[in-house]
Amino acid sequence: MRREYIIIDEAGLHARPASLLVQAAGKFPNNILIEYKDKKLTLKSIMAVMSLGVPQKAVIAIEVEGDNPLEVFASLEKILQEHNLV
Repeated sequence: MRREYIIIDEAGLHARPASLLVQAAGKFPNNILIEYKDKKLTLKSIMAVMSLGVPQKAVIAIEVEGDNPLEVFASLEKILQEHNLV
């Protein structure tokens, strides 16, 4: 399952919320990927996420493979919304 988001934060996808997304993703056994500009990397590595350099107004996609994708998306979207990223 895949969903797209537009990052609205002026700082883009910056370190604090990125680390929270990585921590949340790590709690699930699923393969969880983040995609930006044709680069698709694991959402379970802070180095991978930060290497994307996602700026404000960028469109990212998150892809969840495996069981309970709705539960995974609920957890990740809560972080995105709490930190005013989307």
